[in-house]
Amino acid sequence: MKFQKHRSSGTASEPVNSDYKIPLDPSILRNEQMLKNIFQDCSDVVIQSPAMPLQIEMLALYITGLSDTSHLEDLILKQFMSFSRDQQKSDGMEQVIQTNFIPISRTKKVSILSDVIDSVLQGDVVFLFDEMAYGIAVCVQASERRGIEEPQSEPVIRGPCEGFVESLQTNTGLLRVRLRSADLKMESLSIGSLSHTNVVIVYLKGIAEEELLHDVRNPIRNIQIDGVLESGYIEEFITDSPYSPFPQIQNTERPDVIIGSLLEGKIAILTDGTPIALVVPMTFWAGLQASEDYYERSIAATPLRWLRILFTAVSLFLPSLYVSLVSYDHPILPTSLLLSIASSQRMSPFPAIIETILMEITFEALREAGLRLPKGVGSAVTIVGGIVIGQAAVQAGFISAPVVIVVATTGIASYIIPRYNFGLAFRLLRFPLLLLAGFMGFYGLMIGIIAILIHLAALRSFGVPYLYPVAPLSLDGLKDVFVRKPWFSINLRAKPTPENKRSRIPPEKQPD
Repeated sequence: MKFQKHRSSGTASEPVNSDYKIPLDPSILRNEQMLKNIFQDCSDVVIQSPAMPLQIEMLALYITGLSDTSHLEDLILKQFMSFSRDQQKSDGMEQVIQTNFIPISRTKKVSILSDVIDSVLQGDVVFLFDEMAYGIAVCVQASERRGIEEPQSEPVIRGPCEGFVESLQTNTGLLRVRLRSADLKMESLSIGSLSHTNVVIVYLKGIAEEELLHDVRNPIRNIQIDGVLESGYIEEFITDSPYSPFPQIQNTERPDVIIGSLLEGKIAILTDGTPIALVVPMTFWAGLQASEDYYERSIAATPLRWLRILFTAVSLFLPSLYVSLVSYDHPILPTSLLLSIASSQRMSPFPAIIETILMEITFEALREAGLRLPKGVGSAVTIVGGIVIGQAAVQAGFISAPVVIVVATTGIASYIIPRYNFGLAFRLLRFPLLLLAGFMGFYGLMIGIIAILIHLAALRSFGVPYLYPVAPLSLDGLKDVFVRKPWFSINLRAKPTPENKRSRIPPEKQPD
């Protein structure tokens, strides 16, 4: 089947620094005056004329903290010292400059004032010369960034331990080293009228569907905002249903997850300044899959996936089911269990719905406090706080013991969801289901479940149904949903992928 997607077209964003689209002047003094007026009151911008031999009049522009000045002095300025006056006369001024700068990696000519400004703001050093209507931008950006570490939000026992960092160049390099193919394409864009944040769209040519690439590229180009500080800005702009509690864009800080997604025909979005990358499209089942599922043997990964699906349902429905059974449908319970619950509730002044909501709010507050505190004490506060508050509430008679057990089990079950933003959806939906179960019993719970299923069935992520491959049904896609079949049996990519690129393992190489 072919998934259709309709998006409104918009106008492309304005070019950065459009007010300065004027050519450079051959006079270095005029260029210096214009640049000093533009960067007035910018104390970190250096505009100076280094003392150079051979009577070379040169102007250097860079930003302290963004440019590596030691690299600038060693590889660029010192090279002029080796040229003699006779060589300057024989080769010419322009030839001397070209000979010195062209061997240096990542240089480019800039002849428009806006290009000079953009290069300086990106961390390049721009050199302007007298009697030349263009300058040379040299990439000598400083490399003082956080080193590559294991992702904190996606730890694994078996698998790569490298995670993305805040440097876009480092992140693209981590992808290139894992997928050495010329078909790995990276399109660079700049977003934000003030921040000019670099964004890279990553895909595999021939495997990613052109229609999907169009649906990703155009909304990003049409983003109109003054600044982008994190990939979450982009996620909200391009999400199909921004008011849905379920995320339609997967985020990760693991390069291996990005590569695995690209091989499936998906598209990744990297943003400068953040280690969190985006992957589209996303389905419901992708939120329940951990990267470690694909590194362990299928016979071990499949039961773990079943356990994850089971406890995901527990984290959503257990509190509501308990309130429904205790408040309205208690004849269903065994007599001994019903008497035990009734004796525990006798001391509590609140009905079951109030008890459960109070404990759920308390547990969520403890979990949030644990996240915001320093790592050394955060987990201790969550565990000790939950035990102390729960025990004290039961002894004081404010909360019954079964409610503490139900809420604690629900909290533990929610930790099994591998994607944090995906787990947030279940934490939010837990409260409306509690209210429905508290006022209408089991019928209210069923109404809530049906409403969630209808919403999930109608939800789409860049044209792909959110419940695919279960709804609509695809037998090929089911090989990696409820079970994780061995790699030699996952021979086809799931749709949407061009038909001629769906094969992952040649038919003659598949084992019998």
